[in-house]
Amino acid sequence: MSQIRDLTAAQAAAKVRAGELGPEELFAAYRDAASADELNAYLYVAGEPNASGGELAGVPLAVKDLFCTEGVISQSGSKILEGYKPPYTATVVKRLQDAGAPLLGKTNQDEFAMGSSNENSAFGPVQNPWDRDRVPGGSSGGSAAAVAAGSAPWALGTDTGGSIRQPAAMCGIVGLKPTYGAVSRYGMIAFASSLDQAGPLTRDVTDAALLFRHMTSKDPCDATSLGSPHEVALPKSERLDGIRLGRPDDLSTEGVEPGVMEAYERTLKLAEELGATIETCHLPHADHGISAYYVIAPAEASSNLARFDGVRYGLRANGSDLLSMYTQTRHDGFGPEVKRRIMLGTYALSSGYYDAYYGRAQRVRTKIAEDFTNAFESVDFVVTPTAPTTAFKIGELADDPLAMYLNDYFTVPMSLAGIPAISIPNGLSDGRPTGFQLAGPAFSESRILDAAFALEQALGFDGSQARS
Repeated sequence: MSQIRDLTAAQAAAKVRAGELGPEELFAAYRDAASADELNAYLYVAGEPNASGGELAGVPLAVKDLFCTEGVISQSGSKILEGYKPPYTATVVKRLQDAGAPLLGKTNQDEFAMGSSNENSAFGPVQNPWDRDRVPGGSSGGSAAAVAAGSAPWALGTDTGGSIRQPAAMCGIVGLKPTYGAVSRYGMIAFASSLDQAGPLTRDVTDAALLFRHMTSKDPCDATSLGSPHEVALPKSERLDGIRLGRPDDLSTEGVEPGVMEAYERTLKLAEELGATIETCHLPHADHGISAYYVIAPAEASSNLARFDGVRYGLRANGSDLLSMYTQTRHDGFGPEVKRRIMLGTYALSSGYYDAYYGRAQRVRTKIAEDFTNAFESVDFVVTPTAPTTAFKIGELADDPLAMYLNDYFTVPMSLAGIPAISIPNGLSDGRPTGFQLAGPAFSESRILDAAFALEQALGFDGSQARS
């Protein structure tokens, strides 16, 4: 069974198609590993596969808890939805099932995707497989930890401000945030609707491309979905000849751990050896990304989470009248971070403050998007460290929300601009993984994946330690 789990998803699919591995045996290997999970990465494990065949050939899929799955718990990591089983399945999950990827299980996450450490889950924190005293990153920490630990061949996550890329970096795997609109959001329990986007968390870049190519769609159930203008190709480049990588001179490196910075510099040097040129690019407003994001995202969360009131689904607390039932349900059901962001968002949208906060944050967002458009006139990709630090200890930043938010410093600008970005593992610092981020123009996923593949082959990162 362990030999089966040493295969990448693409390798496993190829063996199934060749008749060298049965899909039932493949599913059983991962089901047993997920059932034995000691990282608190899973909240539910399926008993039997519900899909096979197709290009994905029965390779099991772990799914973040906020994706609705018919008849299966979909709680978004929150007590207010504890035990909730939707009557329908999210479009992206259904598409992957139709392509042959059965549901393996539902993975733990920060409550309503609000967090950078997976400590905000109502169902307890997830442990990092590289060091169980440390966080896996968030909010897709359960999905990232499961893939890194080898209890899932690949997984679905969501990225609002870095929630795929940051845990991918901290767990030593690949995480892709697609262009906003490339993947349907229908059936995703919303955090911030103008930012949320589903993406793959995988062991390598090839697996990310293989999974992503079946995720994209223009969905009549999601008016913001566009699909992809072209088929996503599997990566094959071994060189970066002619590629111009832009190193932003406007993003501060203050607070970046020395080991993270050293890995970043080594990767840039390696990229040059592969034929790329490193050029300075300018993102003059990106430094304000965190400030704008933590106005916009909580404002949208305040609106989206108003639906959780104890009336239609989920938790219902006792109350002497309707208003007290609403109040008690939300008091009992939401965790501290969710309450904090609802209050921030409600304040930012309130009369007299809308223009000063929300309106101004949206103008900054527009400026950041313009910065990227201008940068891509002279470079092909913008490259940064994925996260300023490696995985920190569980509880280390729990009482310092601002320090926690700064984990998204390098990932938030791309989310605000709606452009695709990928994180690949590029080394270790004190035995913990670091990540390298490449971002490109809208719908440039195939080119990003190709460049990331070339770097990945040259870096030769070995993540087997986390699976031992």
